Amino acid sequence: MYTLDDVRQFCFACTKCRLHETRNNVVFGQGNEKAVIMFIGEGPGYNEDKQGIPFVGAAGKLLDDILKAIDLSRDDVYIANIVKCRPPGNRNPLDDEMESCIDYLRWQVKLIKPQIIVCLGSVAAKNIIRQDFRITRERGEWIKKGEYLIMPTYHPAAVLRDVNKKKPVWEDFKKIKQKYNDIIAMSEVGS
Repeated sequence: MYTLDDVRQFCFACTKCRLHETRNNVVFGQGNEKAVIMFIGEGPGYNEDKQGIPFVGAAGKLLDDILKAIDLSRDDVYIANIVKCRPPGNRNPLDDEMESCIDYLRWQVKLIKPQIIVCLGSVAAKNIIRQDFRITRERGEWIKKGEYLIMPTYHPAAVLRDVNKKKPVWEDFKKIKQKYNDIIAMSEVGS
């Protein structure tokens, strides 16, 4: 059985798609490796590529602020992306790039075993939930897939571009916090 460190090393050596040619750093993931909640974005941006850490630019600061508002921090959750290398010019990852990288994410999910997965944006939702997922119409509702509860919401970068998305994201994060509290309470009863 692989460990998360094994998967990280495979990922750091990866040359399966063209994104490895222009990356500065592989952005594997960060956070609590036993997290109840796992956040999944689309891919690293400029700042993430420079630092090798997910969500460290303006969108990352907003995510940190939202987490703080629901009494969580990066230490409580795990954050990863569909692709681990920055697409040039911050474009969306191409289908073949996502297909080349998705197994790393599957291993992360399998090893971390989150109970809640939060898809940040349509790229994540289309890869995790289903290809025809429409974030504007379908965000904010719990989806059960296998053993996971999945909450699709807008990507923090979308909120920065469109202030009208702020309230729906806040509503989604309140649901996430409530479900998290329910899971923690159930685990305390069971122990």
